[in-house]
Amino acid sequence: MSIKTAEERRREIVRAARAGGSVDVTVLAAQLGVARETVRRDLRTLEEHGLVRRTHGGAYPVESAGFETNLAFRATSRVPEKRRVAAAAAELLGDAETVFVDEGFTPQLIAEALPKSRPLTVVTASLPVAGALAEAGNVSVLLLGGRVRPGTLATVDHWTTKMLAGFVIDLAYIGANGISREHGLTTPDPAVGEVKAQAVRAARRTVLVGVHTKFGAVSFCRFAEIGALEAIVTSTQLPAAEAHRYALLGPQVIRV
Repeated sequence: MSIKTAEERRREIVRAARAGGSVDVTVLAAQLGVARETVRRDLRTLEEHGLVRRTHGGAYPVESAGFETNLAFRATSRVPEKRRVAAAAAELLGDAETVFVDEGFTPQLIAEALPKSRPLTVVTASLPVAGALAEAGNVSVLLLGGRVRPGTLATVDHWTTKMLAGFVIDLAYIGANGISREHGLTTPDPAVGEVKAQAVRAARRTVLVGVHTKFGAVSFCRFAEIGALEAIVTSTQLPAAEAHRYALLGPQVIRV
């Protein structure tokens, strides 16, 4: 049975995108009993409202105050792209001795790629990051205390930010749910945004890591400007022209 109104149809599209990670125009048209051009119009409207990002032939959901993917989903999505980005980010370590590693699957891959051959202190709010490095001989891990968010297994709230505020960190590896030239770096949860903002303030150098789908997306809470970054590491699926626009705002943009 077709969805009767445009509003109901668009709600159904958003639900499908969030449940499956993406939607296809042809499939949606068949499921909703409408023309493909109608679905395309719906996707354009939903994109204008910041709920989805359109792709060739479909769309994927934007993370927002009401929707955020969990760590299990992130660990199965665009994994080869994330591994390339993480390996390139780890190569930017330089002579840093103290490093902040953010929550999220790509930062977890960075942690695993960091050299274990020399002394390194890693500060993190992420339980998976701490677990990945806890037995590395030359790595000292400082796990920030606080309330653990079940979806990401990372700590947040005033305990976390207060502890982080006491450090001066050589290099912070930061993730974001959205990256845009207009709104900077954004994330759905205010408590997560506070931790990320404090990490950027505490760090001498900040490197943003994110796959190409993060670019142009805007989430609920802004926590840093593009100009606060030393570098952005992403994949070659971000067009070179778009990478150049971000580079004009200050950071080096590395596409791998």
